[in-house]
Amino acid sequence: MMNYLKTVYLLLLTLLFYSSAYSKIKVLLLDGQNNHNWKATTPVLVDALESSGNFLVSVSTSPAKNSTPLDWEEWNPNFSSYDVTLSNYNGEMWPKEVQENLINYVQEGGSFVVVHAANNAFGQWKEYNQMIGLGGWGGRNEKSGPYLFFNDFGKLVRDPRPGRGGSHGPQSEFIVQVRDFKHSITKGMPKKWLHSKDELYDSLRGPAEKVKILATAYSEKSKKHEPMIMTISYGKGRVFHTPMGHADYSMKCIGFQEVLRRGTEWAATGQVTSELPFDFPTEKKVSSQ
Repeated sequence: MMNYLKTVYLLLLTLLFYSSAYSKIKVLLLDGQNNHNWKATTPVLVDALESSGNFLVSVSTSPAKNSTPLDWEEWNPNFSSYDVTLSNYNGEMWPKEVQENLINYVQEGGSFVVVHAANNAFGQWKEYNQMIGLGGWGGRNEKSGPYLFFNDFGKLVRDPRPGRGGSHGPQSEFIVQVRDFKHSITKGMPKKWLHSKDELYDSLRGPAEKVKILATAYSEKSKKHEPMIMTISYGKGRVFHTPMGHADYSMKCIGFQEVLRRGTEWAATGQVTSELPFDFPTEKKVSSQ
C-alpha cells in the first residue's frame, strides 16, 4: 500500500511539474556577440524573467565573431517553438535563413523583444529596422528614417533632419516618465521613476512605423525626451523595445526588471498579469537587487 501511495505521489508531482512548465511563457534568448558584456547581462535577463515564475527561458548563443561558415550553418534557432524571442545580440549579420525565419515568425504572429544594444544591430537590414522601429549606430542616418522623441510640451515629434542615429552621454541614473498610463505594460506605474545607472540612448532613428511610445527619459545631451519603453506592430506580431539595460547593474534595477517582465508577457500574450512590486522605484529613490 505504501509503495502504491508513493507511486501515485510521484506521478502527481511529475504531472504538476510538467503542467507548470507547460503553462509558462517560453522565451528564446539570443546572445553570442555584442559590443556590451552579454556574458554578464544574459544571466540577469534570465533571472529577471524566471524568478517571476511566469517564464521558462532557453538561451541560444550564436557563433563567435569571425567564425567559419560551417559554424554559422549549425546555428539556426527554431523561433516557432517559443512564445517570444528576446535579443541580447549586436554583432555580425545572421545567415540569410535565420533572417528569413525571424521575419516570417514575427510577421505570422510571433513576438520579439529588443533590449538596449540589440537596437544597434543590423543597420542595413530593412525588415529588422521595421521590426524594432528605431535604432542607433550601425550606419544609421537620415536615410534610415526620422528621429522620434517628445518635446517639452508633451508632443510626439518625427524629425527627418540629417544626422547620425544613436548617441548617449555619460552613464547615470535618470528619470523615466510614463506617457501612456492605459497600456498594460505601464499601467499602475508612478508618473516618474528613477532608473539605476545606465546609458540613456538618444537620437535613435528608423522607419518608426506603428510605434507606440509608452515612456520617455529626458536626455541632457540631446535636450529631448527620448523613447525608453516602446511597442511596435509588425505584420501579425508584437514587438517590445527598451533601450535601457547597458550593463548587469543597469538590469538589476527593479524598474527595468518589471518593464522587461511586462513587456515580454505583453509581446507573447497581448496582456500583462503581473502586479507592480512593492519595491518599485519612486521619483526620488532607485530600487535595485
